[in-house]
Formats: sequence, C-alpha cells, structure tokens
Amino acid sequence: MQYDHILIRYGELTLKGKNRKEFIAKLHDNVRQALHNYPAIEVVKRRDIMYISLHGEDPEPIIERCQQIFGIQNMSVALRVENDEQEIKEHALALVQDQPNIQTFKVTTKRSNKQFPIRSQEFNHVLGSYLLKNSQSLSVDVHQPDLEILVDIRMDATYITSKKIPGAAGLPVGSSGKSLLMLSGGIDSPVAGYLTMKRGVELEAIHFHSPPYTSERAKEKVLDLAEKLSYYGYRMKVHVVPFTNLQQKIHREIPHGYSMTVMRRMMMRISEAIAERQNILSIVTGESLGQVASQTMESMHAIHAVTNYPVIQPLVTMDKEEIIRLSKQIGMYEVSIRPFEDCCTVFVPTSPKTKPRLEKVEEFENQLDIEQDIQDTVDATEIIEVMEKSDAEEAIDDLL
Repeated sequence: MQYDHILIRYGELTLKGKNRKEFIAKLHDNVRQALHNYPAIEVVKRRDIMYISLHGEDPEPIIERCQQIFGIQNMSVALRVENDEQEIKEHALALVQDQPNIQTFKVTTKRSNKQFPIRSQEFNHVLGSYLLKNSQSLSVDVHQPDLEILVDIRMDATYITSKKIPGAAGLPVGSSGKSLLMLSGGIDSPVAGYLTMKRGVELEAIHFHSPPYTSERAKEKVLDLAEKLSYYGYRMKVHVVPFTNLQQKIHREIPHGYSMTVMRRMMMRISEAIAERQNILSIVTGESLGQVASQTMESMHAIHAVTNYPVIQPLVTMDKEEIIRLSKQIGMYEVSIRPFEDCCTVFVPTSPKTKPRLEKVEEFENQLDIEQDIQDTVDATEIIEVMEKSDAEEAIDDLL
C-alpha cells in the first residue's frame, strides 16, 4: 500500500502551557533539519500533531530517522482521504486487505472535526460493520486485536492509520538551553550526553587532550563519539583542551593521593571558563556514584565545589551494566571501547583518595602558581565542529 503521510504525535509536549508553541516550533525545525536529505517532503506543524507529506518518498527510512528525534512520542504511516464516509470506508478496507494474516480487528475513531455528521462511537460501528461485511474470516476484538484501525477525522481531511511506531520521546533538542559535556572518550560520558539531549538540551563538548601521553587516535575517537551524538542534534562543537603542561605540573607538585582530585577540579575550572565564553549555563558529566575513586560522594563534593555552575549527572544512580546496555542501544559502545587512552588514565596515582577533604585540596591548590596556566590552556583550546554524516558519507566510511 502506498502511504502518503506520516503523523507525528508529541506526547510530553502536550502537557506544556503557554510555551507549548515554542516547543512545537523547535521540534518542527529539528524534524526539517533531520530530513534535509528528502527535499520532496513537506513538514507541517499543528498544535496537537505534525504531518509529513511524503510526496512519493519511501516512508521507511524517514520513520527510522524520526525515531532518533527527541520530542516525538510516536508516529504512524497514514492515508489521507477526504472527509467523506464512503471514501473512508473504501480506504480502510484497502488497508485491512493489505495486511496478511489478520483475523481480528477494532476501529478507533477520533473526531476533532465536529462538522463531520457521525459521532466517533457511532462511526466505529459503521466502519466496523462495513469491514466485516466486505472481508472474509474477520472478527472484532476490542481488547487484543491483530489490527487496530485508527481513523482521525480532522478539519482538513481524514487520516487512516493502523499502528503507532514508538519515537524517542523526551523534549526537542534546543528547547531547554545549552550545556557543556565533558566528553572523555569512555563509555559513560557519551551516554550522559545522550540522556541530557533527551531532556531538550543542546550540547557542546569539551575534551582534555594530553599529547604525547594521549594519541591522535584518542582524539579521533572522541570526535567520532561527538559525531554520533550529533545525530540527535545535527551538529556539535568540540572544545579540545591542550592539557599536558597543566597535568604534568599537578603530577609534580601535588601529593599523589590528591592529584586526581586536583586534576578534575582543574578540568572543572577550565570547563566553566569555556562555558562562560560560549554563554553555556551548565556542565554535564558521566559520573556514576561509587563507580571509581573520583566518584565517591566525598570526591564529587570536593571536585564540584570549585564551580558555581550547575553540574548535570544523568548517570549518577545507574550501575555499569545499565550504562553499557544503553551505550550499545544508541550505537556508542563500539566506538567507546576502542583501545586509545584518554588523559584520565595518565599519571593515575596508585592509591587515590576516595574521601578527600575539601580544605586539604584547597590548601594544596593554593601552593600552586596555576592561574596563568589555566588561562593559557583556555586560550589555546581548539574548537572543532562535527555534524551527522549523510548516508553516502557513512557508506564511504564503511568501505575504508
């Protein structure tokens, strides 16, 4: 059957109040941007639903792409017909006949167009009787049907669908401000970025690069992760921080038990400075409570005390298996496990403090002449912009 429309339903967006229009407008922009490779289609937004007019395009790859767009609760391929009883009946019958191995069905009608002369419940019976009369071996099951026929009678037309395809849910990226993701190259931080974007947050990323201790392949790995994240938000800036000199200084001058805590505080200070330059209002980390020494309650208290910025920690209550499972689900895992070290594995103390005292950390830091080093590091930061690859680019990469 040749479907001519896709219906997009908003889910959580319908709960918004006076700013609902802004959320829907952002979702509309995101859908259009995500589907820029399909110039023939038309995307039309309404207060309670969004339409994609296919104009002959295959709906399957478009549905697949829309499933990665935050803000979409579910969607359906649909037939658009005139608000005419007989035309609705005929197209609904064609839809049923196009489905193999169907034995039971039900009809669910939504009549937002009150000018249509037949009420919803009555039309369920009218259409159901017509389908029973004109189909062989079909029966009605209102509880667990093989096929549910959804009839949406609106002012402009009637849309006939047969199933709802789940979307990514959440809020449209860009509707909840912008945050700076501390992207290490491991498993956790990309998942944290994904979950933050699901709440409508646009991301830029910051990565701490320490050559020659970390290689260009490690940097490429981070950029590949950022490119995969950009699939959910189209493009992303990555701030690559040259961290070698500062990291060496910390290693030389800070007692080893506290060097990890001080290093992460320096990362947080640099991240705050970059965020301030970019008019970003928060920082995202991939910390999971108790996973490693730097992620105990005491460590996080000492590290986060160095910034006034909100620190978003989407993974804080998740265990490693949950994080790995989600990493695989969103296509990050195979990149994350590439064997290239990041700066967090450089100069790791043999016995890092798991319960560092904040006053002790501040005492050690005050002995460092480090302010100019931080400023020089911020000034030398490289900005690289990545964006989602087209299907053709992905195919070329697969061949290389």
